[in-house]
Amino acid sequence: MTTILVLYYSRSGSVAELARQVCRGVESVAGVRAKLRTVPPVAVATEVAAPPVPESGAPYATLEDLTECAGLVMGSPTRFGNMAAPLKHFLDTTGGLWVSGAMVGKPAAVFTSTQTQHGGNESTLLTMMLPLLHHGMVLVGLPFTEAGLQRTAAGGGPYGASHVQGSLKTVELSDDEKQLAQRLGQRVAALALRISAQEPL
Repeated sequence: MTTILVLYYSRSGSVAELARQVCRGVESVAGVRAKLRTVPPVAVATEVAAPPVPESGAPYATLEDLTECAGLVMGSPTRFGNMAAPLKHFLDTTGGLWVSGAMVGKPAAVFTSTQTQHGGNESTLLTMMLPLLHHGMVLVGLPFTEAGLQRTAAGGGPYGASHVQGSLKTVELSDDEKQLAQRLGQRVAALALRISAQEPL
């Protein structure tokens, strides 16, 4: 069974909901399963260590999750046009994987959620791609042949799936946002199968 790692950090729940939709898309592809993982929060000063297992939600990711997966879909809320610190902190621990080339040739995609329509969702998606390029991963987006990109008045774009909370700060995704997140998962899963059936890149 081919495994796609869906790795995310979420504060309000929107990114977690996008991650679940991505997992649905991944698992709609025969022979592929989704592995849902999160990362712990970080703080400038740590007074109490976080428990090794979160109280609720997905387990924390390990470096082994990255080496064992056939593809990666990564999500974060927008923080001033960039990914949130906890996800960046986790990626900063992957230097050994970079040296060994463990992620080279694997497909990868990104997703995000922002509070406002112009809150930096596209720049967040683009900056999340940078460490994946350094790892030699193959980036997957959403082409404009996806009908949801023509309809959506909220999240979604060619760089990846997204959600716009709006002034009500709603976690609930629009139908188009759900569909685009699922399609992103499907595209990564399908490409992972095609790559694994051939010589590595």
